[in-house]
Amino acid sequence: MDSIRIRGGKPLYGKIEISGAKNAALPLMVACLLTDETVTLSNLPHVADISTLTNLLYQHGVSAHLNGHENGNSNGRALSLTAKNITSTEAPYDIVRKMRAGALVLGPLLARVGKAKVSLPGGCAIGSRPMNLHLEGLEAMGATIEIEAGYMVAEAPNGLKGAEIRFDNVSVGATEDLLMAATLADGVTVLENAAREPEITDLVLLLRAMGAQIEGDGTERLVITGQPKLHGADYSVMPDRIETGTYAIAAAMVGGRIELTNTRADLISSVIEVMEAAGATIEITDDGLIVERDPATPIQGVDVLTHPYPGYPTDMQAQIMALMAISNGASMITETIFENRFMHVPELVRLGANINVHGRSAMVRGVPELVGAPVMATDLRASVSLVLAGLAASGETVISRVYHLDRGYERLEEKLAGCGADVERIQGE
Repeated sequence: MDSIRIRGGKPLYGKIEISGAKNAALPLMVACLLTDETVTLSNLPHVADISTLTNLLYQHGVSAHLNGHENGNSNGRALSLTAKNITSTEAPYDIVRKMRAGALVLGPLLARVGKAKVSLPGGCAIGSRPMNLHLEGLEAMGATIEIEAGYMVAEAPNGLKGAEIRFDNVSVGATEDLLMAATLADGVTVLENAAREPEITDLVLLLRAMGAQIEGDGTERLVITGQPKLHGADYSVMPDRIETGTYAIAAAMVGGRIELTNTRADLISSVIEVMEAAGATIEITDDGLIVERDPATPIQGVDVLTHPYPGYPTDMQAQIMALMAISNGASMITETIFENRFMHVPELVRLGANINVHGRSAMVRGVPELVGAPVMATDLRASVSLVLAGLAASGETVISRVYHLDRGYERLEEKLAGCGADVERIQGE
């Protein structure tokens, strides 16, 4: 099992090109199930979750062809997906357990062929993310669904029908699933209290390019008029806002100057607001942003509350906690999305952080210095918070179980090393 070794304390100077967004790319890939024509996605990140989902799509009979540089920049790579014939409607446990996005095939399969058997999902162990909003919405659209031996077994032999659906709470996954299903449903579907994340808008734009009729993107009310058939399309995946925010925080943690390209500052407005309050200087450019902090300028403690978009993203909570761990003061970080997303705290404490968890809030009292130590990744975003802490720590930090990291970050060691970080991957036996 691979690990990453970091010798910290070096400021970062240079340029990092941001990859395409994993969280946007996954539902865009699933959307290929809605048509028998080819969907081609460019700016696709080369990360483990993309490979896992490609294997799942193979299971359904999708053919895939990768063009471009597998080891180069993501914007030079394009994946063509063709679901001409759906040969299987089963999404098996062995694949879906590896990531939650695999469950998104449920709605498209029901809409396209009228049946699906999809394993209950897995992914990072960051808390309960039930499928009830997906199932209730699809049932409102005319599907019958049973849970059998860990599988969601669904049928809609007469096709899905338009319906008015209001989510009890904001759910990105349920919004994506029902949005895709509604594009082929008979009639008009209205999704109220829908998620507003930029990844949802990216999915709307692809579906619209495929011939879907959708109104309200970027708002909490989506109106979808079902079409008899969708067609193929070429589409470029949006920049990864979580990767953008992560490298921005890296520059703030250790000082220096990093230019982030192939991205957009508006995608991380809430993160920028917190970082500027903490003492970072951020300049918006035509192709992204520049993040600077004089190492002699202390980081200030800032309170952070995670919230659905446009609030502060839960996927950036672990990273900002690493920054606050070396602040001049104290901060309260409150997690409102997932109830079990402080698993990185014990590992940060191993590096010398002073953090106390009280329910869904963590009190972080800044320390003058973190000190390198062996630590273990517990989930995707927790693993990168340990990388950030290791960059700032004195001495050597070794992070194990970095397969979590590989699910969502493309060429992380290479990108950081290119800016002066002393970081390397240690191959496992």
